[in-house]
Amino acid sequence: MKGIYTVLLLICSNVFMTFAWYSHLKLQSIPWFSKLSLPLVILFSWGIALIEYCFMVPANRIGFIDNGGPFNLWQLKVIQEFLSLTIFTVFMLIFFKDQTFTVNHFIGFCFLVLAVYFIFKK
Repeated sequence: MKGIYTVLLLICSNVFMTFAWYSHLKLQSIPWFSKLSLPLVILFSWGIALIEYCFMVPANRIGFIDNGGPFNLWQLKVIQEFLSLTIFTVFMLIFFKDQTFTVNHFIGFCFLVLAVYFIFKK
């Protein structure tokens, strides 16, 4: 059960992380947002990133093997990276329709799936 909680928290964390890192690029098309100075845009993103950390820290604490969770640090990191790129891809396809998803991107994802396999292989 801790493994499921860990993955769900990591998904939530990565949704907020992706939004914090890239939403300002899309939001600059909104007149009031485009007038914000760079320090204010950074503060906006930091505010979102704070929410991300509220999910990421518990996910790592619950999921870490030394705290009674099912994952070692390598496994936690690979799960996080896989989720991060998957959520980023969905975000790109929804919000940045002018960016394309190519065969090279798909091949790269296949290699990431292989990385997950090898990290979890005993």
